[in-house]
Amino acid sequence: MNELAIGVDLGGTKIHLAAIDRSGQTVVESIVPTEAKQGSAAVLNKMVNGIADILSRLKDVSREGDVVGIGIGSAGQIDFSSGTVAFAVDTLPGWTGTPIRDKVTERFGLPVYVDNDVNVIAIAEKNFGAARPYNSFVCIALGTGVGGAIVEEGRLVRGAFGGAGELGHISVDFNGPRCSCGNHGCIELYASGTGIARVAAEMINANGWQPKWQADSREVIAAWNSGDPHASEVMAKVISALSTHISSVIHTLNPEAVIIGGGVSEAGPAFFEALREETGRRTGAAMWKATTLLPAEIGSGAGVIGAAAQIWHYGTNTINHG
Repeated sequence: MNELAIGVDLGGTKIHLAAIDRSGQTVVESIVPTEAKQGSAAVLNKMVNGIADILSRLKDVSREGDVVGIGIGSAGQIDFSSGTVAFAVDTLPGWTGTPIRDKVTERFGLPVYVDNDVNVIAIAEKNFGAARPYNSFVCIALGTGVGGAIVEEGRLVRGAFGGAGELGHISVDFNGPRCSCGNHGCIELYASGTGIARVAAEMINANGWQPKWQADSREVIAAWNSGDPHASEVMAKVISALSTHISSVIHTLNPEAVIIGGGVSEAGPAFFEALREETGRRTGAAMWKATTLLPAEIGSGAGVIGAAAQIWHYGTNTINHG
């Protein structure tokens, strides 16, 4: 039997569901809008119905019996031991406290794992992507916000309740703007998609620029790659902030690798070349020599692939592995 696992990548705007085989290949998949404003019960019901739909589609191709478990990666801080949402921001209103694992187990009677969405990306990269050669590494996801995951000797570092790895809320400027987390100058305010847009708007207003591009991360990065001088100034600030952040992570954790994923990381080779150069200048020589800084390999499907891969990463006999 070629085993399959159901993966669910649950975010504030969409739910990506798929059946994944042991090689990380997608057999069937679907994407549905989260419609988070309808409340946590409606979101949970939509996710459960989406899993049922995937199982039904597998039944049509005589593969339903191959499914050995369900893995879920959710936005928010997840208590891995109970599969419950410890804390979620306002993009998923009412999601805090949702007992995801219990509800899904009750419905389907299969082993279920639930973890933070960036933790499961780390599992995807470890099993199928850029992290395969490494036992100790850090994943940083540069998307709408900035997320992180820490792997030490092959195990995810979880902290007191599963909140470890909130790398987006490491400050790079204690006098910087206030972040939603309560801190000031968090890297999320500089290197996320929304952060790049914020920095660009601030610099446009401060300098009286009239660029042909809008204060939008995609437009800024495209203009930078085409040699626009104002976009280059914006990205120099972004890269300085991000390299400061990565240097702090390297000095704290001494990882074998720092793997950068998310939409912003798709800025291209010039982005990684500049980031490596600046991070190297800010990091102790021995620490920097021991670390490889590289892009994630799997891309936009990493969340759903990593969610499913939890089943094989931890095993199917228990749902309480760390």
